[in-house]
Amino acid sequence: MLKIDIQHANSFLDSNEYKNIAKGMNSIHQSVIDKTGRGAEFLGWHNLPSSITPEILEDIKQTAENIRKKAKFFVVIGIGGSYLGARAVIESLQNPFEAYQNSNNPKILYAGQNLSEDYLHDLLALLDNEDYALTVISKSGTTTEPAIAFRLLVKHLEAKYGAEEAASRIIAITDAEKGALRTLAEQKGYKTFIVPDDVGGRFSVLTPVGLLPIAVAGFNIDTLIDGAKFMENACSASSDENINPAIKYAITRNALLRNGYDIEILINFSPSLMYFTEWWKQLYGESEGKEHKGIFPAGANFTTDLHSMGQYIQDGRRQVFETLISVTGVKHSITIPENEQDLDGLNYLSGKSVDYVNQMAQKGTLKAHIDGGVPNIILEIDKINEENLGQMIYFFELACAYSGYTLDVNPFDQPGVEAYKKNMFELLGKK
Repeated sequence: MLKIDIQHANSFLDSNEYKNIAKGMNSIHQSVIDKTGRGAEFLGWHNLPSSITPEILEDIKQTAENIRKKAKFFVVIGIGGSYLGARAVIESLQNPFEAYQNSNNPKILYAGQNLSEDYLHDLLALLDNEDYALTVISKSGTTTEPAIAFRLLVKHLEAKYGAEEAASRIIAITDAEKGALRTLAEQKGYKTFIVPDDVGGRFSVLTPVGLLPIAVAGFNIDTLIDGAKFMENACSASSDENINPAIKYAITRNALLRNGYDIEILINFSPSLMYFTEWWKQLYGESEGKEHKGIFPAGANFTTDLHSMGQYIQDGRRQVFETLISVTGVKHSITIPENEQDLDGLNYLSGKSVDYVNQMAQKGTLKAHIDGGVPNIILEIDKINEENLGQMIYFFELACAYSGYTLDVNPFDQPGVEAYKKNMFELLGKK
């Protein structure tokens, strides 16, 4: 089970501020349950783990199996929450060298998350000689980046296989009734899944948006949902910070904010969690960053980034705090060998596992950063697997809602995202 430890943040907090925030959490917790707070029409994710039906899960798994039989590559077309959640889980679980190995699992590729012409050219060139299928994820079907990618890939797919076979290789995940993508899917006969109206993109990883690509990649979506369901039940039971870990996290980070720590760095010592950090950054940045409020979400992957960002974290401005995802177990063990010459001076580590060194690096970094004035929140899991990722996804989503309401913002809209679109459309001459 996910555990939270705030002992390395307590000395940086104003205890009165912490207590004041904690006092308001009961009403915030209840407003999430009763769906009475700002943006409550987008709280559909709150009961999603316990309400998703076996029929939907079976449909997703069967569709994924059909794709796995006919496609070497599976292209996920989407931007923001429409691809980050799936990518976070897939890249956390898969072998980092999967692309270079023979495997029965389709390789997952991504499109529609940028406007790079070279990226799209190289993707199409790869797919020229490979069997592939795709999913396009958009409630409206008109979001510029994925819409351009989808238009290009549909043309490529139809030229490669013919219109009928191409249609059998396209899955649309979209609105139940309206929108350009829904209309096109009905016209072309695409297999479809629904993005619930009451679930925003950055909270959608536990819907078909995330579950289909995760299943195609060969991972257990039942266990992922079970982990999220466990966390849902654990957090729904109480607003007591000692029972509900999401509340403890929300209180602590907001108490740190009120004491001048307005940048949060999500860190890990497991490189497979890099895209989990990217998903978290979008979740918190888009949910809290409005009305000139919020904690700026950043990420770092240690020990790699200790040789780049480490200097600033240790000695830079004291406005940074860290949240560490600490993984206590590994899938494999590698022992450091003894070397007769010992030119590198590492014989003192011979017989030790690489993970032992990594754990000592983690402990040493934690002590150095705390001594240097950087508060730390620790989130501990025993291993990276579907169950624990499901727990972490739900934990961060719920804590985000609590935290947004503590900041007195609507955690479920994103008005600022439209600003660049308006300027871009004017420059492009869109009517």
